[in-house]
Formats: sequence, structure tokens, C-alpha cells
Amino acid sequence: MKARTIFYCTQCGNEFPKWQGRCPACGSWNTIVEQPAASRAKSPASAGKTADRRPAGRVLTLSEVDMEEEIRFPTGMGELDRVLGGGAVRGSLVLVGGSPGIGKSTLMLQICDNLSRSFRVLYVSGEESVRQIKLRSQRLGVAGEGLYLLAETKLDHILDSVETCSPDILIVDSIQTMYQSQSDSLPGSVAQVKACAMSLMELAKGKGVTVFVIGHINKEGSIAGPKVLEHMVDCVLSFEGEQNLAYRILRATKNRFGATDEIGVFEMMDIGLREVPNPSEMLLSGRPTGTPGTCVTCVMEGVRPVLAEVQALVAPSSFSVPRRTSNGIDYNRAMLLLAVLEKRGGLRISGCDAYINVIGGLNLNEPAADLAAVLALASSFRDRPVPDDLAAVGEVGLTGEIRSVHTLGQRLSEIRRLGFSKCLVPARGVKDLSIPDLQLIPVRNIREALAALL
Repeated sequence: MKARTIFYCTQCGNEFPKWQGRCPACGSWNTIVEQPAASRAKSPASAGKTADRRPAGRVLTLSEVDMEEEIRFPTGMGELDRVLGGGAVRGSLVLVGGSPGIGKSTLMLQICDNLSRSFRVLYVSGEESVRQIKLRSQRLGVAGEGLYLLAETKLDHILDSVETCSPDILIVDSIQTMYQSQSDSLPGSVAQVKACAMSLMELAKGKGVTVFVIGHINKEGSIAGPKVLEHMVDCVLSFEGEQNLAYRILRATKNRFGATDEIGVFEMMDIGLREVPNPSEMLLSGRPTGTPGTCVTCVMEGVRPVLAEVQALVAPSSFSVPRRTSNGIDYNRAMLLLAVLEKRGGLRISGCDAYINVIGGLNLNEPAADLAAVLALASSFRDRPVPDDLAAVGEVGLTGEIRSVHTLGQRLSEIRRLGFSKCLVPARGVKDLSIPDLQLIPVRNIREALAALL
């Protein structure tokens, strides 16, 4: 008798009786896969071992909840604690995603060096043997007192080890290698990833174990597996960076216990990841002097101001349709700035190729970097450099006006600390600001900015 199969979307998890090219629920293309129906019926919560392990919860009023015991604890890495919102939370499930070789396992093993001194830590690897982990720990200088290792891919055996070892912190590397015997699917499939994540979530909430789960990303840059995996966990950390660059950026795309606009900066070295407490100096290192097409701005990453260098290249196009490329700035936002610069700034760049890049792999998502991008484009178009001691902060509107941005005083203090003596700022909202040794140049629109600069 032929086994019954079912189709469901790997992005949203909705089930369908037959295959379709596009998911009607979330609109994603080529995300519907076929799995045996038995694996879905036996999935996560109904037949797993953890369903019998978790005790029934007791109903409490809000006033009965005890908050005397601190539920946060430091991981030993300040940059990671910053992204997590001040430290890890007991009983939380944290998903750390990133491309292969970016440093996810290195980061998790390094925090074990500090955590194992105060807590019992169980490091489970489905990709390496315990000897390989030992070799890597020696290279990273991880002592490992209180650190327990387990090379296993079957989740049932891992849960048995948790019962025996009773760890305070569990690290699983990685979720794509784990599988449950109750499911007939292969490890890494959508059904297995959902089932294993559900069991780990029940472990974290039921026993108060802090669980860190490592996940790989697919070719589109999102975490491999169903989108519901990110909905299940408490925190989703994204480890970003280029393989040929030494710097890595850690950011939270979801955090139930803190903000999602903080970033942590690390440098990959031979002995592991080194924290970069001052990312502005890192992003401005090697900045060219007296070169057209570059301008410095200040953006807020959470509560920390970060200086970033925006570079632009404008050159006559040899094609009927000029090329437009942006890296680090949203493409649609870059096209908007090009149109405003031509219409309101009077620069005829419609027949030129335009390229915009943010140095260091930083993504500038806030509009405070608009003015710096416009100045870099105009500087490259006119082949006249922006003064090396000048920075620019401001949002550009469709009419060419320069709008004020929040926390301007904190941004200007960081600009002055890094050695800049002049800054173009919006004319509105700077009357009460006074930064010693920093000349503020207020401008109302991009024509005034171009006149003051060029």
C-alpha cells in the first residue's frame, strides 16, 4: 500500500493536498515540499519524549510571580550581551544563524569558557567529534572546567543526557543535523527541524535550561528550515560578515527580552573572535584622504552611535540604460536619492552609472545617512573631494529638504571624539546644540549642502 504524503510550505508551514508552484498563504515560490503524512502526525509535541517529561504548569496571578532571583546572566562577551539585551535569560531558546565558516561554533565555544566557571554547560555537536572540539578548544584557549561534550545527532539520546547531566546551559550545533526517531523524515528536513525545535523549546521552558541552537542559512540568506522555526524561539541572532574580511557583525532580528537594533562587532583572529568595543574606529580604518566620492556619517545602532563611511562612484555610462548598484544602503532608497539629487540638486546624473557602497559590511537602515550618500555622489560626479575633517548627518526628503534626526547631540559627540572638526547638520533643531571644537554647518536643503561643500 502506497504511503500517504502531504505537501506543505517550508516558509510558513501551511499544508496542502497537492503540490503548487507558489504558496497561496505566504506567496513564496518553490517552497512547497512533499513529506510522508506519518511524519507530520507523529511530529513534535504529540509523541516525543519531552511531552511526558514536562510537568503540568500551575496557574499563577501576576503578583505571585517571583522576580527576586535575577533571570539574566552575562555570557562573558560584552558584545554578545549587548545584542541579547544585557545578557542571556534563563529558560530561553536562542537561535544563532549564519553562513558556514562565519564563526558561529567559535562564538559558542568561546562563551563556554566563561559560562562553565559558574554554570554546568553541555555542548552537543552533530558535526564534530569530541576530539575535534577538544582541538578547537585548545586553539581558542578554552579551559573547559564544568564543560561537558557530547557528539550525538539523535535528539532522544541528547534529552537522556540532559536528564543525566542536568546542565544549566545547553548548546546544540546544529539544528539541521538533529533528528527524532518518531519522525520518518531525514535530518535537516522541515519536519525534523520543527520537531527538534519544539522538543528543545519544551526543555527550555519546562526545566529552565538556557538553550543556544546553531542554524545554517540557505542561499537566499535566511535561516534554513521553516519560517516557523524563527517564530518558536525567543531570540534570533544573525552572524554576518564576508569570508575575506576579518570583521563580523552580530545583530538580533528577533528578541523577546530586549531590543533588536543593537549590534555586536567582532574580529576573527587566529585565536578566535575578539570583541571590537569601538566599531567606529574599525569602520574608518584605512579611509582614503583627499579622494572624491567618500563621506562619513553617524548612525545609531541601538543606543550606540557608529560612524560609517559611504563611498560612491559616478561615471558616464556606455549603455542606453545606466547601471545602478548599492551595497549597504537599500536599493530603492539609493534610487530615490539619485532622483532627488538630479531634480533638486541640479546635477545631471541620469546618463551616468552610479555605485554606492558602505565600507565594513554595515547596513545603514536609517535615513540619517541620506545626506552623506548625496554628498558622496555629488563629490564623485564633480570629482571634488569632501574635506577629510567633515561629516554629514541628515535625512533627505523628496523636495530636497534636510530633515532633523533623533539623538543628534549623541551623534555629534561621537563625531567629535573621532577627530572631525566640521559637520553638516539639518538647520532645524541645532540652535540649542553646542559641541566643543566641532563646527556645525546648518543646511536647509541639498542645494545649500552642495554649496557649502563644493
